[in-house]
Amino acid sequence: MPTSADQLRDIVTRFRQDPESVYNTWFRESPERLKAFRSIRRGVMEVVRTINEGAFGNDFKGSPLETVLASITEQKQVFEGAAHPFYWKPKLRIPDIYENEANKKAFAHFLETAFNVANEDRLEREILELDQKRIKGLGPAVANILYFLHPTLFPPFNTAIVRGFNQLFADNKPLGSWPAYLEMREVIRQTNEQLAPPLSKDLGAFAGLLFDVGVGKLVLDCNSADVLAKERQDVEKILRKRHKDIEEDQREEDGHLKIQYLLTTIGRALGYQVHVATNDRGKSYGGESLAALTVGSLPLLGMSDEVVQTVSLIDVLWVSASCQEIVCAFEVEKSTSIYSGILRLMDLGQSLNNPAIHFYLAAPDGREKEVQAQLRRPSFANLAGVELRYLLFSDLCEHCSGLCKFGGDYRALLKIAKGKAVGPVTGPEIVR
Repeated sequence: MPTSADQLRDIVTRFRQDPESVYNTWFRESPERLKAFRSIRRGVMEVVRTINEGAFGNDFKGSPLETVLASITEQKQVFEGAAHPFYWKPKLRIPDIYENEANKKAFAHFLETAFNVANEDRLEREILELDQKRIKGLGPAVANILYFLHPTLFPPFNTAIVRGFNQLFADNKPLGSWPAYLEMREVIRQTNEQLAPPLSKDLGAFAGLLFDVGVGKLVLDCNSADVLAKERQDVEKILRKRHKDIEEDQREEDGHLKIQYLLTTIGRALGYQVHVATNDRGKSYGGESLAALTVGSLPLLGMSDEVVQTVSLIDVLWVSASCQEIVCAFEVEKSTSIYSGILRLMDLGQSLNNPAIHFYLAAPDGREKEVQAQLRRPSFANLAGVELRYLLFSDLCEHCSGLCKFGGDYRALLKIAKGKAVGPVTGPEIVR
């Protein structure tokens, strides 16, 4: 039996109020979600460009598509496993967009149209035309890319979301069908609008609700006698795992905030104006508000509004005292954001085309080898003029006071900075 209107309102209320629901841990509170949109959009156009120029390759590994899907899966939770349908499976010849040139071109045409067109009817026609080509293994998993191009038009899609949809609406939608996805999409949109007000215009919110239902975290009727003892045990196991994940995310967030604070402190001591990501300005560390330590808004510096929106989400920027130029840009990495951090710094470098900007990733010590490996990836082999180095958390913590006391300008960082897996970069001495 489909969920009644009263039941739906109860489910939505519990979804909103649960601090460990996807709504609160990913949709509302995750800074990585907001940061991902532009870098994924740029990545999609890189996929299109390389296919059109014959440089895409014949495997998922090392392709621009892998970079896009890695940025998507970094969102975790709803997007865990989003890359799996795109892995090249040679024995099955799926998805058939690596060795078949006609299919590859059709996929590029679809992505390019989706990037450039916002008309809903046109996009639906493009989906149906792609489906009619019967490209083996290429199904509605592509909707996870569409979501980041048009979040108010297309919800994310995976097994848990379909399972949650079927439970909530007493349906039996199959997993790999584009027509079934479009039918789901229409029901999701209509139901969302009928909530009055909607859960959000961004369909990721409702997809998150379906995801929590699908994985068993959000039980449709928690008082129902149908929720048997074994099912309750399963739900409790899911809740414990989610709680453990949230605790780990919080530890990472605390570490991220500490490094943001240290970089802010160092930048100010070296005489720079400091800008922190707009979604982090309200945070405090050690009793000090980041908003009180940093500039209220990012100087425009001749950037377009779209570029300003992206740049304002970079974790830390050091701006010249006159606010005329960006001197250093820092992305502070956590467990899953190396790809997107590099993409955002590349985006800034390409948008401003200013070789004088110094770009840094700040990363946990335990992830140094992974940072090095990512910087060696073919997708990042040519950083388009971006001189990218990385800083380890331990070095920043150990040398913060020395940098603040004895550093003259941005060059003080060079002593502890490391390059593309080549070790420390030479620079002026820092008093230890």
